[in-house]
Amino acid sequence: MHNTLQEYIPYQAIPDVIELLKHDNLVVKIKKERKTRHGDYRKLPNNKHQITINSNLNHYRFLITLIHEIAHFEAFNDYGRYIKPHGKEWKHTFQRLMLPFLNPNVFPIELLPLLARHFKNPKASSDTDVKLALALKHYDPPNDKTYIFEVPLGAEFKLYNGRIFRKGVKRRTRHEGVEVTSGKLYLFNPNAEVELIPAQTEV
Repeated sequence: MHNTLQEYIPYQAIPDVIELLKHDNLVVKIKKERKTRHGDYRKLPNNKHQITINSNLNHYRFLITLIHEIAHFEAFNDYGRYIKPHGKEWKHTFQRLMLPFLNPNVFPIELLPLLARHFKNPKASSDTDVKLALALKHYDPPNDKTYIFEVPLGAEFKLYNGRIFRKGVKRRTRHEGVEVTSGKLYLFNPNAEVELIPAQTEV
């Protein structure tokens, strides 16, 4: 597994990550892309602990996600099973584990201020930190997706699950989208990736 992980994280992070994974009862598995999560942690019935990480993440997002899930494991061991999943115990553990990686040998210099701000109070998902999420996406391979903040007002866009929406106005931080089939209103983070539907022209 250690050799496999080397394909997914920055080279300079490998020794510290291997040290964190020196637990006989902790298993890390690489999964195909899951649209609703980057990774997860769970305790298995055999008393082992399993972390899964999506294989399609760029090296920097993969490392953040991996440390996020290791923090769940260590918080469980240190504080017990009754803590909140993303409560203060997990936050403190995540901050402590992530600190050695927050340097220019591991992350590009332009990401470090955003990471420093994020880890003052880490959230359940780095995707909710819009500036950090957009900066991390610059290191993803090119794709045909558009960010919702780039979609023109009134234009239609499609999600990964095929649902089609019409772009509404921007509220304080999020963008409105009205589902075409149901007429229901939803709010989207500006860094949500969508597929823009070209406008049809009448002949």
